Amino acid sequence: MILYPDWFEIFLKMVRILQIETATQSCSVAISADGETIALKEVVAPNVHAGSLTLFIQEVMKQANLELSELDAIAVSKGPGSYTGLRIGVSTAKGLCFALDKPLISVPTLDLMVAGFLATDAKYKGMVCPMIDARRLEVYTALYTADAAVLLPVSAKIIDAESFKEELSNDLITFIGDGAEKCSTIIHSPNAAFSTLNFNSAAYMSLMSLSAYETKSFEDLAYFEPFYLKDFMLTQPKKQF
Repeated sequence: MILYPDWFEIFLKMVRILQIETATQSCSVAISADGETIALKEVVAPNVHAGSLTLFIQEVMKQANLELSELDAIAVSKGPGSYTGLRIGVSTAKGLCFALDKPLISVPTLDLMVAGFLATDAKYKGMVCPMIDARRLEVYTALYTADAAVLLPVSAKIIDAESFKEELSNDLITFIGDGAEKCSTIIHSPNAAFSTLNFNSAAYMSLMSLSAYETKSFEDLAYFEPFYLKDFMLTQPKKQF
């Protein structure tokens, strides 16, 4: 007779990673086991990261019936994105890693957005352009193939009617992210499509987090910083007379 271990014993042998995404207005926390998302808590709303992130972590740990000590690693979306959101997410992830003696994994935010989009349409053949709102007509963006290969690297772009004109003349581009909506009134082409779905989710980090864990692509806790792309600009309040 062959005796198989029960489900819980198998689960304990899986790679279990806590995943945090706070680069945009999405405050998202997930747990993955061997690259599959098994618990998720998220909300999309402004200025919620500071008050919600630790509560969401507690909730997904409870969903997965895990203790923090039973995690194998912590993964965080590293940017680009909101300065405040990234600072909160990365600080929380680093604090957990220090306290638990666990490795830190960073996932590029635009990569996880593309992974999320492609996961919803396995037959998609065009290009994907994730956009994160950087205020006014500027976005943090890059351009990817349907195989998630990078065609144009990450940059901060001011969008106008000429943006991506050459690429749109040859192929379909689907623009995604919270920066895509405002660009839909500026970029006009029969080859331009715009998605309103939220792909800034920790659920889409699972396969990338597992791959990084297996290759031991860990960050140095002492020196790792978010990828802000641009320096934080502090504005002075106007004097009141």
